[in-house]
Order: sequence, then structure tokens, then C-alpha cells
Amino acid sequence: MIGHLNGKLVEKNPTDLVIECAGVGYEVKISLHTFSAIGSDESIKLFTKLIVREDAHILYGFSSKEEREMFNHLISVSGIGPNTAMIMLSSMIPDEIAHAIQSEDVKTIQSIKGIGVKTAQRVIIDLKDKMLKIAFSTENIFNQNNTNRFDALTALVSLGFDKKSAEKAIDKISTGEESVEEIIKGALKIL
Repeated sequence: MIGHLNGKLVEKNPTDLVIECAGVGYEVKISLHTFSAIGSDESIKLFTKLIVREDAHILYGFSSKEEREMFNHLISVSGIGPNTAMIMLSSMIPDEIAHAIQSEDVKTIQSIKGIGVKTAQRVIIDLKDKMLKIAFSTENIFNQNNTNRFDALTALVSLGFDKKSAEKAIDKISTGEESVEEIIKGALKIL
């Protein structure tokens, strides 16, 4: 339906952003991968996927076509919804997910919050053949030096985690020098 948005970045948070296109502000859910990829540029382009539910129309945005393609593959697996797919894409870059699926690494996939053994096995069974045909970028873009614990906490709470549990997890792993993405990734492993 909506393949991409090209417009002015109005608001940017670790889990969502607002893009203004032709006077309309679109609220878009994003992964940490996309959060890292989007700089502070005023003009941005996001590839999108619109998920229509009975009670809401939710727009998911991605910095690359590869990330959107991985999202589409993940939500095609029984037991993986859009929110779980976004947690997976926030925990690992698309290339890491593809590699884990190709190498049948159940433990790596299971290490993601919300993924149990059976779901990890189902992901591998359903997507292994598809991952062999796809070449994802190996570029790791988690390199921004942003040490904001508040952004990390906000992201974890918006992903559905209890605020006190998220704060404890951040306290355990944060030394004050990590990026927002590193803090969230570390906290996701603990939670």
C-alpha cells in the first residue's frame, strides 16, 4: 500500500518517528537498526510496510529495502507478529538474522526476547531456503556515539517491558559510554 515515505523528519525516538510528507505527519514504528541509520538530516526516506489490524493501521519503517524484506519474511512465520519482528530487528541486524537462520543457530535466535525454542526452530524451518537466496548487507551501522539512558529506557518501555525491570537491566549493563543501541541490546539480553 505505502511503499516508502520521503519527507521531513519532525520527531525521532528509538522506537518511532514522525515524517511530514506534503503537510501530513506520518507516525512510523522503527527498529533500532533504522534509528541508528537515520542521522539528524531533516530530509529522509524510509521504506515502509503498512499492517492493517481490526483496531489500528500501523506503519513500520525501515532504512533499507533489505531490512523491510527481512521484516516481511519474519512476519510470515507463524507465531511472529510485527512487534516481535521489530524486537528481532532491534536485537540483530538483518544480516545477522539471515546468518543465524542459514547456519541453523537456534540459540542465537532464541536469545532474542520473546522467542522460545519452538519459535526459533520454526523460523529456521520456514525461512532457511529463503535466506539462502538473499544477500544482505554485512555493514554494521550501530556506530553512533549517543549515550542517552533515557532514550534506551523509553524504547524498552514502548516495546512493552516494565519500567522498573528495564531500569534495573540498564543499570546492570550501562557504564555511561554505550550508545543507545548498545544499552538496549544489552538490556534485551537481560530482560
